[in-house]
Amino acid sequence: MQEGIIQQSLSGFYDIISDGQLYRTRGRGNFRKKGIKPLVGDHVEFEDGYLLAIEPRKNQLVRPLVANVDDAVVVTAATQPTFSSNLLDRQLIALELQKVEPILFFSKVDLLNEDEFQHLKSVADGYRKIGYSVYFNAQPFNKTDLQNLLDQLKGKVVTMMGQTGAGKSTLLNHLSPELDLPTGAISQALKRGRHTTRKVTLLNVDDALIADTPGFSSYEDFTMTKEQLPQLFPEMRAIAPECKFRGCLHLKEPGCAVKTAVEHGKIMQTRYDNYVQFQELIKSQKPKY
Repeated sequence: MQEGIIQQSLSGFYDIISDGQLYRTRGRGNFRKKGIKPLVGDHVEFEDGYLLAIEPRKNQLVRPLVANVDDAVVVTAATQPTFSSNLLDRQLIALELQKVEPILFFSKVDLLNEDEFQHLKSVADGYRKIGYSVYFNAQPFNKTDLQNLLDQLKGKVVTMMGQTGAGKSTLLNHLSPELDLPTGAISQALKRGRHTTRKVTLLNVDDALIADTPGFSSYEDFTMTKEQLPQLFPEMRAIAPECKFRGCLHLKEPGCAVKTAVEHGKIMQTRYDNYVQFQELIKSQKPKY
């Protein structure tokens, strides 16, 4: 019996990395009977070309569909497609829920004019103050940032994530030029990137396993409850003990320390506005049976 990590899955076949070697396996029929779907990133046992067992997962992301992730590099376009704090915060709360460490990488910063650059720099600084690791540079793919990012990812299982056309594959090509991944042009008609990555694969990049993943145009992943949501905003979590009521949802309650912090500029207004919108979305979701 051998152990390894699923590197990619292709129509019922699973490629497994074990001791630096790649093995192609098939899943056992009883996985399907039990409703178990092996995922990229799964720690597994295999023998004689067959996948036999999947170890319990520490986490599992829905978009992208990958398991046992340590860090996620959230590639965020400064423009083309237009920067959206709402889309960024949707991804961040999904990662917080799964206890995955987010790293924010702003791409296409070099396409901004001076006013746009200064505005987005203050936004990036705001996320840095929350405690997130942020890469924001007028030259996004400068050598220092790329080396710092490689050092940060060493020895970890990492996923790239971000909307279509944000530059995930471009960043990976800069981190590891020998990958030579295809990158997509922005469609002028739609102002959206073309999907260039269609499957999830773990790529070996300088002692890290990094998943290049398909992009998305919208991100809906609200599996948390309205009580869990405030816990997924680190800056709100830190201030919540000062609220008058325990279990304060920071909406209409009196004596809310979070709302006071927003008024005094200690919490970003955009973050709070997105939080309120997410609470509404959770409330209006139909229950899944």
